[in-house]
Amino acid sequence: MTVRERFLEVMENFNTGVTAPKWEFGYWGRTIENWYEEGLSQRNYPELEHDVTTPSSSLYIPCWNSIRSDKLPEGIAVLGGGLYHPTQGFVQDNDVRNALNMDTGQKLVDVNLLFHPMFETKITSEDDEYLRYIDIDGVKRIFSKTTGVLPSALENVIKDWPSWEKLKSERLNLENIRGRFPSNWNELVREYKSGNYVVTLGGYPHGYFGTLAHLMGYEYLFYNYFDLPDLIHDVQKTFTEVWLAVYEEVLSEIDVDLFIIWEDMSAGMGSMVSPSIITEFMVPYYKRLTSFLKEHGINTIFIDTDGDCFDIIHLFLEAGITGMYPIEVSCGMDLVKIRKTFPKLQLMGGIPKSEIRHGRQRIDEILEPVGEVLKTGGYIPFGDHLIPPEVPWEEFRYYREKLNGMV
Repeated sequence: MTVRERFLEVMENFNTGVTAPKWEFGYWGRTIENWYEEGLSQRNYPELEHDVTTPSSSLYIPCWNSIRSDKLPEGIAVLGGGLYHPTQGFVQDNDVRNALNMDTGQKLVDVNLLFHPMFETKITSEDDEYLRYIDIDGVKRIFSKTTGVLPSALENVIKDWPSWEKLKSERLNLENIRGRFPSNWNELVREYKSGNYVVTLGGYPHGYFGTLAHLMGYEYLFYNYFDLPDLIHDVQKTFTEVWLAVYEEVLSEIDVDLFIIWEDMSAGMGSMVSPSIITEFMVPYYKRLTSFLKEHGINTIFIDTDGDCFDIIHLFLEAGITGMYPIEVSCGMDLVKIRKTFPKLQLMGGIPKSEIRHGRQRIDEILEPVGEVLKTGGYIPFGDHLIPPEVPWEEFRYYREKLNGMV
């Protein structure tokens, strides 16, 4: 069976007789550089992206390319299959995959789900430490070349009703949906149809919390749930109309295996928004989206949110969402409890990434619940976020080889 066929059997049919895809969420750039020094064969070095196509794939490309070094930026993600490619200018691993007999990962459908036309990238200032610039989503950002992690917003693009109305009329109308497709779309369609990978739609930064936080900023969004609820609903409604129009075009040409809604609405202490906020401002739009997707044959619809999100899982299920990841055990999520409470919830992730560094005995312990949940189907195990630099190559290799034998 192909990776794509195995994914569908595991996720849609909960078939425990099929080998789950061997993926990792990914690795930090510093982690990969460490592993090369510790013995990982360097045969296919991850290359930085340079070409800008759409916000789905090309946000933050100016940041990574502003670091003048022959090594990867320490804070860039190196994708390991569980996190789709392309996204955020991140690079793709091949050397770890080949060394440990892992599978090809997800391929994200590259279409513009934010503003059309895109904003023009503009560097406003740059020195040896910082890059200040305007990205293709219109957000003004600052990037620290020293830390090399994702940039921070200096000025968000949705500031108030007037700024939103301007964006909506100029860059979020339904007049030229095909203009949101990259120039090589026909070539991509052939690739999506023939490749041995999972075809994924949606992704970063598209969601009913995530997009607003991305474009408004967290503080302004939290205030606006109470101060400007009509604005929040108008943003949700407008993006929903645009997204469904784009998806209608995409799904008329290709089959999609997985849909991902990026939210990141929870942290170590639980959800950043209350169940009542989710019910009022997100669930109606989730329901419209998930109904559309299922009518078009997409039966695996994931929420991507870090942190402790256990108390809001039932709201996602009620809204038609079928799965969640990365199940961040490091923040208190209990993989076995989740499976027992929600037996038909599709899962990916669920292995505490930082614990791998503590050696073989600890690795054996953290894989025990993984084995239990694998027996129930509907689960692809991997680290619960990017593998950190503290994890040595030898410990990771032991962990991954043992996990490969379990799936």
